[in-house]
Amino acid sequence: MIDLTKDIRDDYLDRFSIDRLICAALEEDIGSGDVTTDSVVDPDRAGKGEIMAKESMVLAGLDVACKVFVALDPQIEFGKKYKDGDRIAKGTVFLEMAGNLRVLLKGERTALNFLQRLSGIATLARQYADRVAGTGVRIVDTRKTTPGWRYLEKYAVTVGGCHNHRFGLYDGALIKENHIEAAGGITEAITRARASIHHLLKIEIEVTRIEQIEEALANKADIIMLDNMNPAMIRESVALINKRALVEVSGGVNLENIPGFLQAGVDLISAGALTHSARAVDISMLITAGHGGGHR
Repeated sequence: MIDLTKDIRDDYLDRFSIDRLICAALEEDIGSGDVTTDSVVDPDRAGKGEIMAKESMVLAGLDVACKVFVALDPQIEFGKKYKDGDRIAKGTVFLEMAGNLRVLLKGERTALNFLQRLSGIATLARQYADRVAGTGVRIVDTRKTTPGWRYLEKYAVTVGGCHNHRFGLYDGALIKENHIEAAGGITEAITRARASIHHLLKIEIEVTRIEQIEEALANKADIIMLDNMNPAMIRESVALINKRALVEVSGGVNLENIPGFLQAGVDLISAGALTHSARAVDISMLITAGHGGGHR
């Protein structure tokens, strides 16, 4: 029996109660009952299942998928051959399970939905991470996540080898264009933020024009985000900042234009595509029905 409390890659799943999300997903799918399974399969029929990768991918969400079946029946048994973060080749069976056949059938789609989405994010994140390997530059995610899935999707980003930006509005001061407008300028925005936040939080400010950078530096911004600037503007901005603040670039980032950002000498590259544009990978589950009665 898999130990779901000790087999989690890091603390993100510990900090986020996925039980409510799993229950909501199962309720959404099963509703008042699985009319097909309940009419076709005997209630005490046992079976086995195998989950297979139908394309090459980076695995993420394995323990979440197991928890889907456990939510329906704690007696389901698992044979886990791989772990989150592993590269899985097409055709590989990476999870086996055995138990009540009705449970395996009822949990199939929900478990696959978690696996396909999270593995899709991890697979894309690994492609981004490979682009900057050995450079010291970090690819970071954004808050452009599926509502309710943020901790899981950001977890998948790290499984793929990229990094997390702030998790929400509560754990980082990021002064954006609308904040600057509302405050009446960069100086006023930074001054107000520094007077209100605690001393452990850094202040990041978004700039869209090179002439804003000196004001941001004069007010000791810790991180300057260059938003939607072209390569020439980014190079000029990096030279102007001259390591007096960390430099993040944002806007229009994709796998093809990352080399240009690296050449400009930035520290961080934020890519909303890691979560909002990741394609679900192709994963399937095959069932083998046991014969006769009994749960095993």
